[in-house]
Amino acid sequence: MPQSLSGPTEADAFLAVCGHTHLFPGARCRVQGLPDPRTFAADPWPIELELRLADDVVTEAELHIAEPTGPVLTVLAYTTGAGTPIDERTWLIREIIRAEDDVELTIGGRVSP
Repeated sequence: MPQSLSGPTEADAFLAVCGHTHLFPGARCRVQGLPDPRTFAADPWPIELELRLADDVVTEAELHIAEPTGPVLTVLAYTTGAGTPIDERTWLIREIIRAEDDVELTIGGRVSP
């Protein structure tokens, strides 16, 4: 998919704030700092993310477009603040909406490895 002319370069990583210590179907994350959230919500392009989870753990992730499923989020392995290891996982994105100046991702099911 073409990237908006005002979209990020490959080197940019955007903060995504999540309300839980881990992801699951129905969890939501708000991506902050996108230059054009309205365009991104309507036609997302691949971006690098830094997920900040509710326990202040930060991990790297990538939102990309997979065929034929559409947007998916791959989250690198991390350890929760309580010490629980979470393996790398890829999640379907159920919904992407504009939320004020941010974009909200709603997590769908896991993609099988």
